Amino acid sequence: MILRAKPFSRHYATLAGAASTAPMAAVPAWLRRAVPDAQSLAGKGVDDVALAAGAAIGALDAVVRQQERWAGAWRQRLALSAAAATAKQAGRVEDESALRDALLLARPGDFWSVGPAGLLLLAWRRLAARPAEELLTEKNLAAVLEEFGYAPDDEVVSDLADDLRQLAAGTDMVATLTGTFMAAERHGFARAVGAWLADGLLAQRLGWVHAVPLLGAEAALGISARPRRSAAISPVTGIETDLERARSLLAVQARAALRAIDLSAELKRRADRLLAVAPKLRAKAADAVVDKLLADDAIIASEKVAGMSDRGLRRLFDRLVELGAVRELSGRPTFRIYGL
Repeated sequence: MILRAKPFSRHYATLAGAASTAPMAAVPAWLRRAVPDAQSLAGKGVDDVALAAGAAIGALDAVVRQQERWAGAWRQRLALSAAAATAKQAGRVEDESALRDALLLARPGDFWSVGPAGLLLLAWRRLAARPAEELLTEKNLAAVLEEFGYAPDDEVVSDLADDLRQLAAGTDMVATLTGTFMAAERHGFARAVGAWLADGLLAQRLGWVHAVPLLGAEAALGISARPRRSAAISPVTGIETDLERARSLLAVQARAALRAIDLSAELKRRADRLLAVAPKLRAKAADAVVDKLLADDAIIASEKVAGMSDRGLRRLFDRLVELGAVRELSGRPTFRIYGL
């Protein structure tokens, strides 16, 4: 199922393997002031919050369309944050470090060895890595719902896919956002599933090649658990929208967009440092290691890299840390993990 996806224009294309020379989109001060936090939300109307959310998503869109070499690491770092928040909502104790360990230290090829919390991370990594046009197919929905801990039958998955098609067909973004969460709840799925689906729909509607995990890390904040009495009917879609929920969700989406932009700026600085020192690396297959670091949240010191021994890889990581190009993320003397 492809939902209104549009390809990137050549204007936004970046030559493969080349560092982008286009400036990163900065968040103007007025936009930061316009995006309400949980305390200031009460004094904002839906239209005001919708305007701020639209501006925040527009600023995020400018970052996404740069198609930077480090975008994979950026999306996967956001996926990790979303998974940690989802695990906390589910009553689990695993934080980002524990989730990273669960994934990277799992037995190779053993899907279930990551544990229940690790499966949540796999769900969010799926959102960040799969092509956006594939995210809301019935096959992919069945797989991600399993990772979220559900075992839905084919009819439920098909009904959910139909709901998403109808939501994607409308032009009312507010109704689409709130309707996605309502569809997830209607089928008995947790709020985190609604966040995953909403992020997927947003990516498809904006024509992004990959989705950016946004709402998962914010889903516990400011979203009413049940529809309220205040509601309006969209003149375009005819969908009833709970105004209080819409306002909360829009504020959450706006805050998440700004957080993602801020992380992109931070990772850009780190990636630029890595790319600056890359020509100095003499180890065989060093280019492959650099590519892996730019494409993912982190890699383990024992990562299998063609043309490089375990000892050579460890020495390369030591060199990169010494040069300030990567960080050791685990804090351990053994089973070390490295990333931007």
